[in-house]
Amino acid sequence: MRAARTLAVTATALAAFGLATPLATATNGPSSVTVSSFQVERGGDNSNGVTVSPFAVHQGALLTITVRGCPGGTVTSNAFATTTLPAPVNGVSTVTVRIFNNATPGQYNLAVQCNNGRTLTQSFRVLAGQGAQGGLGGSMAPSSTEMAVGGSLVAAAALGGGLFIARRRRLTGAGV
Repeated sequence: MRAARTLAVTATALAAFGLATPLATATNGPSSVTVSSFQVERGGDNSNGVTVSPFAVHQGALLTITVRGCPGGTVTSNAFATTTLPAPVNGVSTVTVRIFNNATPGQYNLAVQCNNGRTLTQSFRVLAGQGAQGGLGGSMAPSSTEMAVGGSLVAAAALGGGLFIARRRRLTGAGV
């Protein structure tokens, strides 16, 4: 009997771990930016040194700009505030900018003015709307009424469970 319980608990734990592993792997993603040698990039001066991610971004969302072969500088566009490009790490500089909430949807260009005098350009698209929040995290919060109802239900369940156990003890002790 004891071995069957141990086997059941072990099987349940392994199943939970096995089902959670793909989700844990999917949420961590790559820790650094990698660019395939086959990827076609659009650089304004044919240097192929600027990429944006994502190419199509919603108003108010974040845009990641990756620049190769530029020893720092500034990034400008009509869709976001001018940003300083940090010094490169392994030849790659990355900066994240926030698209203006009131940016008109459509095609935009950004310009990277490098400290060495090079100017690089890249296009991207701004989409209308704020985009999805990706679930309930941050998009909804419980109201004070919902919190009060939830708290009272938990208190009622605890009180009912306590009364049930007390009554059961009393009945068990009387029958012995």
